[in-house]
Amino acid sequence: MTHFVPGPLERDAPFYIAGHRGLVGSAIWRKLESEGFTNLHGQTSSELDLKDRSAVSSYMASLQPRYLVLAAAKVGGILANNTYPVDFLTENLQIQVNVLDAAREQNVERVLFLGSSCIYPKLAPQPIREDSLLTGHLEPTNDAYAIAKIAGIMHVQAVRRQYGLPWISAMPTNLYGPGDNFSPEGSHVLPALIRRYDEAARSGNSAVTNWGTGSPRREFLHVDDMAEACLHLLEHYDGPEQVNVGTGSDVTIKELAETVASAVGFEGSIEWDTSKPDGTPQKLLDVSKLANAGWTAKMNLQDGVMDTVNWYRANQSGLRN
Repeated sequence: MTHFVPGPLERDAPFYIAGHRGLVGSAIWRKLESEGFTNLHGQTSSELDLKDRSAVSSYMASLQPRYLVLAAAKVGGILANNTYPVDFLTENLQIQVNVLDAAREQNVERVLFLGSSCIYPKLAPQPIREDSLLTGHLEPTNDAYAIAKIAGIMHVQAVRRQYGLPWISAMPTNLYGPGDNFSPEGSHVLPALIRRYDEAARSGNSAVTNWGTGSPRREFLHVDDMAEACLHLLEHYDGPEQVNVGTGSDVTIKELAETVASAVGFEGSIEWDTSKPDGTPQKLLDVSKLANAGWTAKMNLQDGVMDTVNWYRANQSGLRN
C-alpha cells in the first residue's frame, strides 16, 4: 500500500499517453509539452496494437513509465454504437484490460483512466453527480460502450483496493476541438454542425435543416480545457471515485446551431425537422467535485467553436471521411 500525496509530477519522468493521436490524447500531449514534460511517449495503432496483450505487456516492460494516461478507445456516434455493439464492447475491454494490467505489472505510479459521460443512467437526475453511477438503466443505443467504460472505472478502483496504487478516473462531458472527427457518418453533433454550416456558407445555401426541435440541452467542453483538467487531477486529486469533467453549464441545440452558423459566416435560415427524434432532453454533469479539487473550465463556447472552425478550415485536406 503506497502513501501517495498529490503534487507536481516530475517533468522528466517517463510518461505514456495511450491514444496520443486522438482528440483527447493529442490535446493532453500538447498540454504536457507546454508544461515542460520532456519524456513523453506514444505509439500509433500500427506501431502498437493495444488489443494485443503480449505486445502491450512487452512495450510497458521496456518503457517502464512512471505516469500513464489511458485515452485510447474505440469511439463513435450513436449510429456506430448502435450498429456495432460487439465491437465497441470487446475492443474497449481488450484495450483497457491490456493497458491497465501491464501498467500494474510495472507498478506504474500514477494512472488516469478516461471514460465517458454515457456511463451514467439514461434517466439520472440533472445535473449528473458521480454517485449516480450504477443506479439505473443505461441509454440502449450505446450501452455496450458504456459497460466497457464502467469496467475501466471498476478496474482502477480494484487496483487501488488490491495493490494500493493511486490510480484515478475522469469522466468528460461532450468534447470538441482541434483533431475532432468531422466525417458525415462518424462525427458527434458539434463537428457535424460545423461541417454542415461551413459547406452551406461556401455553397451560398439559403437554409440548413437540422434534426428535431432544437430544444435538447447539451454541455460542451473544449478539448484543451479537458487536457488542462487532466493534468490538474493528476497533480491534485486522489480518490477511488471518478471525477466529472465539464463546464457545469449547457446550451440548447438551437443555441449551438446559431453559434456555429455565426462562427462560419452562414447567413441563411436555420430550420428544424420536427419529425426527427430529439434524444435525451438534457445531459449535464455536476462538476462540483472537480471545482472542489481546484479547477474550472476556462474557454467559453463562442471562442471554442471559432477555434475549432479555424482548425477545421486549415486541416480540411487531411480530415477523416
